[in-house]
Amino acid sequence: MSKLVLQQEQQEAAALERRRQLELQRRSRIFNARVRTIGVDKDALDTQVKERKIQEAAEKARNEELANEMKQNYKIMCMLEERHKNDIRNINKAVSEFQKNLQKPEMRREFDLNDPQALKKDRPARVSDDDPRCTVSGLQKFLGEDLNYDQRMKFQKEQLREWSLQQQKDLKNALADQKFADDLHDKYRIALDQKTMKQQQKEEEKRRAVCAATKDFNRNQAAELAEKKKLEKNQKMKDDMNEISSLLQGDLLSENPDQAISSFGTHRVITDRWKGMNRDQLRAIRDTQQQQVLEKLRQNQEERRVDAEWDRQRINTAKAQLILERHLQRQNRERRRALDNMNADISQEQKSKNIYLKEEEYSNYPTDEYFAQFNTTSR
Repeated sequence: MSKLVLQQEQQEAAALERRRQLELQRRSRIFNARVRTIGVDKDALDTQVKERKIQEAAEKARNEELANEMKQNYKIMCMLEERHKNDIRNINKAVSEFQKNLQKPEMRREFDLNDPQALKKDRPARVSDDDPRCTVSGLQKFLGEDLNYDQRMKFQKEQLREWSLQQQKDLKNALADQKFADDLHDKYRIALDQKTMKQQQKEEEKRRAVCAATKDFNRNQAAELAEKKKLEKNQKMKDDMNEISSLLQGDLLSENPDQAISSFGTHRVITDRWKGMNRDQLRAIRDTQQQQVLEKLRQNQEERRVDAEWDRQRINTAKAQLILERHLQRQNRERRRALDNMNADISQEQKSKNIYLKEEEYSNYPTDEYFAQFNTTSR
């Protein structure tokens, strides 16, 4: 019985120890921040990162090697191009010397027509695939033959390389042209803006000059109109006085009117003897005319006074309107200034509120003791 109990206790102790080890392993995994956050095999990831860096270094070295090889090929291409230019220059020089010194009769183009050795000097029927004499009817070149395959492939590869370099050069030139066009467009836009601003300033100055000229013209027109009215009035008064003087000094009016008085009363006249009015009547008429002239003068003065009053009211109205516009402008400036001050006060108030919230309201940060009570067990 004791052996059975001992065996059970040993088994329970072994099971307890096993659970304790599992719990420790579990806690080591759970409380490891790196393993818990990543959740994968870190060693495998480090190995992959190392292999990736090695691969990137190898790729970088390969790219540098390719770049150096491209630079070397470009230098070789430049040397070959320079050599080709020199060869062309030498060939042209040799051709020139040949045309200058070796143009003999037997070397002329028409000499083969009379050359006795023409058959010996004649070329074979076919020299190469590119021989222009190999026509379809000549039966010297057949379909499927390609004697110049190696040279043709070499020439095609060289031509393809030349095309690639030309495309790269064209692309660089296009980018440079685009950049130059953009710079030119920016300069043109800036110049156009400056020109527009100058044009607006000129139009504003011209508008002010036109307004000033219009005011001067209206003022001159008003002065000319007043002067014209004054001259017309003086001329009319002079004409009226001349007419009155001519009537008073005329033969008809200067005769004695007493002979036309009737015996039936002084208020009656004899029509066949009447030569005009007497002096009293003429005086009364002249007084009436003089009164009419004075009334006319008074009316003209009243009209001038009314016109002057209208001009004064118009000028006062213009001044009042100008003063009102200036007052409105001052009110707008004061309103904008008050709005700016209000915005500044609101901004300062918001800044003070944020400082208060940051330093007073949100200053109660959790301590380490608060976080120490969590994650004390794996369950």
